Amino acid sequence: MKANPMKENTRHAKRHVSVLLVDDHAVVREGYRRLLERAGGIAVSGEAADAATAHSMFCSLDPQVVVMDITLPGASGIEVMRRMLESRAEARVLIFSMHEDTIFATRALQAGAFGYVTKASAPHTLVQAVHSVAAGKKYLSAEMASKLALRDYSGARSEGLSAREMQVLQLLAQGQSVKSIAESMGLSPKTVANHQSAIKQKLDADTSIELLRKAIELGLQT
Repeated sequence: MKANPMKENTRHAKRHVSVLLVDDHAVVREGYRRLLERAGGIAVSGEAADAATAHSMFCSLDPQVVVMDITLPGASGIEVMRRMLESRAEARVLIFSMHEDTIFATRALQAGAFGYVTKASAPHTLVQAVHSVAAGKKYLSAEMASKLALRDYSGARSEGLSAREMQVLQLLAQGQSVKSIAESMGLSPKTVANHQSAIKQKLDADTSIELLRKAIELGLQT
């Protein structure tokens, strides 16, 4: 009996891992798409540039893996991941971020991420991570796994900060102004100033020097 080519193609397609890419830079997303699809066994089913679109596409496409940055216009990647998990508890989200500080990886994993890979990792690392997460295995890039293994997790004083506040604190610790932070995060200066006030209150830091010291204690090095 002759094989049906249509059925064979369908079976082949089902073996591909469907991925939703979430990053606010179109050029970066295009690079990820080419990297993943060229590796084989992975099909990018959709792309999103912000948190709202990401959640909407997640609900409509039902991807096997979401590859998502933390810093997004609107809600952070960690915040939208929580929404995804509320919609589908078995959702598998792989955070792929420029943030190399362990506090971001820790918060992402605590919030339900299946893995965390930094953008400084070798290209093949992202491919490995997607396949591992699709198979239900947690994944950390080697450098992040090493940092987490060495880190003392006693810094519970950061628990009161949201993911967005952690981003603002890191940028403040780098010496950026409220205006420049607002521009880079797609927020209004007033919103960033409100985050700054909340951070100072939560960390009991009255001055910029105290805030910098707190940031260093939390591992957000300048």
